[in-house]
Amino acid sequence: MAKMDLVELFTKRTRHPFRPRASDIISRLFPSFEQLETPGGSLIAGTCSFMDKQLIVIAQQKPKPENLKSSEDLKKLNYGMLTAEDHSLILTLLKKARTLDTENTVIFCIVDTYGADISMESAQRFQAFFIAHLIKEFLTIPIRTVSLVLGEGGSGGALAIQVTDIRAQMEDALYATAPPESMAAIVFRDATRIRDALMILKPTARDLKKLDVIDRIIPAPKDVANANEFAENVRLFLTKAIKDLSRVRIKKLINKREIRAQKYGVNKGSGTLYDIRRYIETPIKKAFRKPPPDIKIIQHISADQVGDDYDGYGEIQHGDAGEELVECSAAKGGCGGLILLKDLLDNFNVCPKCGHSHILGASGWIDCLADTGSFHELYRNLTVNQLLEEDDITDYYRDFLAKQEGRSNFKESLVVGTARIHHFQVAMAIGSFNCCGGSMGVVFGEKFRRLVDFAIEEHLPLISLCCSGGARLYEGIAALMQMVKTIESVNRLKKQGLPYISILTDPSTGGAIASYAALGDVIIAEPRALVIFAGPRVMESRGFKVDEKLIRSDYLHQLSDDIYDHLELFHDIRGIQEICERKNMKLAVAKYLELYTRTNYRLPKKHKKIIFSGA
Repeated sequence: MAKMDLVELFTKRTRHPFRPRASDIISRLFPSFEQLETPGGSLIAGTCSFMDKQLIVIAQQKPKPENLKSSEDLKKLNYGMLTAEDHSLILTLLKKARTLDTENTVIFCIVDTYGADISMESAQRFQAFFIAHLIKEFLTIPIRTVSLVLGEGGSGGALAIQVTDIRAQMEDALYATAPPESMAAIVFRDATRIRDALMILKPTARDLKKLDVIDRIIPAPKDVANANEFAENVRLFLTKAIKDLSRVRIKKLINKREIRAQKYGVNKGSGTLYDIRRYIETPIKKAFRKPPPDIKIIQHISADQVGDDYDGYGEIQHGDAGEELVECSAAKGGCGGLILLKDLLDNFNVCPKCGHSHILGASGWIDCLADTGSFHELYRNLTVNQLLEEDDITDYYRDFLAKQEGRSNFKESLVVGTARIHHFQVAMAIGSFNCCGGSMGVVFGEKFRRLVDFAIEEHLPLISLCCSGGARLYEGIAALMQMVKTIESVNRLKKQGLPYISILTDPSTGGAIASYAALGDVIIAEPRALVIFAGPRVMESRGFKVDEKLIRSDYLHQLSDDIYDHLELFHDIRGIQEICERKNMKLAVAKYLELYTRTNYRLPKKHKKIIFSGA
């Protein structure tokens, strides 16, 4: 395929209406394919024989032109995006796969989606939780796995089935943290600025191979509509991938998955050669580099951000300084009344008149949860500059980070450390919404991983508090992969038998709720917290109807009561176990820690084998 401009690649090939879909590849490669009945038209799943192996095929399918002929077809806003029910069926397939001959079974996933379904229906069925549990399953399943980004990979909807042993991408496919239109709308407030968005996202196969998101690039035919040539190239890739995987023991593959996940976002090399590149090659490149035209960055949170701008979300209107009064903003859901600043602070930023919760910073949450003076911060000085190469930190990202200075007492959107909660020693990870909207980036993920390592070494329970607007778009796919990194960390914690309590605050959205925050042994939420994968503003911008009351913690907690009656749908997902006011949150966490202690959660130490010699 000839080299193309990035926008041309996106519009003329990745989104070409007659580009082959997953069904075109499957029908040409697998004549014995037995398709299962699926909940909608966006998931293709089934089994077949390939290379004397039993192949389980899981594929996302965008609509073809012939699927969009009627007005009813056009009303399907989630066409090509998997629903919670679709994800449930995939979990069922993976569960069944564990019972098969693991040495002769391979899972093959085909990714081609804008993202996961963000409708109210999927949101109320814990869509974000399904994504987290799917990533967890793909990291741990004792079966060889292969994935292919066929056309487009978008957000956590793609990530849910892409985290496999060998990962490929068509050379003209794109895989990003968010669709470029969404990226442009959020960062620039202009959805037409596709070029600028693509420049930041770096979604090409070559970019992603460099970041170890994919392993192999599959050549694309000159004719974008040539399904036969597409299928033949995929066949050659799949044949070699299965041969390569067959030479490696499954236990070693699982270990490689863990190591790979832990390295995401730590791209900066070290040594003499890297120093030469930084101090000689990089400045020369910068001298001749021109920025994309008309770049003007507007403050944002993420592709999955909450419904309001960062500066407005949870804003408290202050009265005259001498009166020490604040207004409980009616525009943000409060009562509009004036209250004493001291009363608000003493109540952890919850209005004592109406109960409306305003954003509480990391310092406030530490005061709320930890015994006085017991919190000790870890890894405070870890920065983006220590983890990413200079070329990966754009000037607009530096400007964005500069604007965050002074907004928080902490340097990043995740604050980690050790503390005591009613005398129980714990490891704590606190989301800091005041810093970059609590967005998940490479520092966020790395600090979470290091904290889990510390908790395992010290044998401490982990308490996480989610207060996040989503992934940090400036870091591109590296930010999205922090979902995998944090999930792998939780997996390791649970292997050690250590308790993990997840607290959801307002807002709990985006990649955070679709990863570590959804995997708590116990999940507690504060009242009226927004708990959803994509924020209301994003949902509305894509044409979906939104009723915020139905995606708040109180209502989702009510829905959680019914999960035990539908375990075949929800699998290991249990939703939200408890709603708790901020002022009572410390006691709520302590009672679970007490339960863990009384039931002796600590694993017995492994004793060395004693070998007795003969008499």
